[in-house]
Amino acid sequence: MFESLKKKFSRTSDKLEEELIEEAQEENNLEEESGKKFSFFSFGRKDKKEEEDSKSDVAEIPQEVESIQETDTSDDETSDDKDEKSGFWSFGKKSSDNKEEPQEEEESAEEIQEEEEPKKSHFWSRNKEEVTEESEDADEKTEEKKSRFWSRNKDNDSSEENDEEEEPSGMFSFITAKTISEKHLEDILWELEMGLLEGDVAMEVASAVVDSVKDDLVGRKIKRSNDITEYTYNALRNAVAEIIDIPGKSMTEMIEAKKAQGEPLVVMFVGINGTGKTTTIGKLANYYLKKGYTPVIAAADTFRAGAIEQVNYHADKVGVKLIKHQKGSDPAAVAFDAVEHAKAQGKELVLIDTAGRMQTNTNLMDEMKKIKRVAKPDLVVFVGDALTGNDATQQASKFNEAIDLDGVILTKADADSKGGASLSIGYVIKKPILFLGMGQGYDDIKEYDADWMLNQLFSESGEEVNINEA
Repeated sequence: MFESLKKKFSRTSDKLEEELIEEAQEENNLEEESGKKFSFFSFGRKDKKEEEDSKSDVAEIPQEVESIQETDTSDDETSDDKDEKSGFWSFGKKSSDNKEEPQEEEESAEEIQEEEEPKKSHFWSRNKEEVTEESEDADEKTEEKKSRFWSRNKDNDSSEENDEEEEPSGMFSFITAKTISEKHLEDILWELEMGLLEGDVAMEVASAVVDSVKDDLVGRKIKRSNDITEYTYNALRNAVAEIIDIPGKSMTEMIEAKKAQGEPLVVMFVGINGTGKTTTIGKLANYYLKKGYTPVIAAADTFRAGAIEQVNYHADKVGVKLIKHQKGSDPAAVAFDAVEHAKAQGKELVLIDTAGRMQTNTNLMDEMKKIKRVAKPDLVVFVGDALTGNDATQQASKFNEAIDLDGVILTKADADSKGGASLSIGYVIKKPILFLGMGQGYDDIKEYDADWMLNQLFSESGEEVNINEA
């Protein structure tokens, strides 16, 4: 899910890192450092690990890396073997303990010179007895692969490097800490904003994200390249978290509250044609049946040909009562009858289907207002198609102006690679997303969870959480 936004977030981090490293290179303020270069999404994995493991172990990682650097740059007198070259790569050859060194992350294509030799096989995961023999064979066959940062401004004696040198770790540190300024972020944040707009994110949401990231990053002092990635990751994640977390009660909580009063929860569904509104009602009826509630559906779409048959089909499939009148009858009367039936039969939930309508159709919008006056719904829910992106946000805004929405359900969220509607719609109308449609089956609906959404936006492909939660 949301692959487009994930790429844009990751690219923002990469661009900032390139900007600072290139500037530091020109200032002779850059040195290679031992340690593992973290990818943008590796910080998401660290967050999950912190929840499972003790926070103290994770917090010690920067100190451990720093201590390795100090060991690397120390004089020969302080090394364990004065005859061997001190440095990051010598530890793999002379390590005397059983701790496994971190595996070097592969460099991206744009960080590699055009003429690249076959990459030296990694030897960090091999046992202690195999390290010396296999690494010596590899030294004879391959040469060091150079980072593009280290391919520039090299001393003339670079050609005299011996065969024992390994490729750099990809980790860099700044001799004097760098401070992120607005100058560093100007082009990068402009590119981020354009990328968000291309991903169907609403203008005000894109601006809010960019402003939040800027406020978070400007003034940050950077000592290591990994710091850049981590700070950017956290800045983007915090910005998005504020956007998608719109407070509001869940429908389940509201059903329980109404049940305690001896009343059904009445929910009215609105939206334009083709968004999956009627199918969503069938999914919700099935969802709450499995939770032990007894829904009833009102076929208040008496305007469209075949609408009553369609909702009747879904009611039969999931096994709930349908209240219907003849085609062309008053939809408000159908909704009223359904509410009265639920009260008389002690049913906890009324789901009112209404005719799909464009937000510009004045007559149908007036009819929708009449249904609301007669049925007195506890919730008016807009059903939008996530694949329509910013159009869904604009439609929700118009419906909200006309009838005052209480929440949103987005359909086809599982097929939405851009994520613009999911990121924007709640923030723009200031109303919570209640459910996400995640497939074609009746079970393919998920109660919205902002934390789950955040994890989807900041996880690598293949790490997505199971969407089918009953």
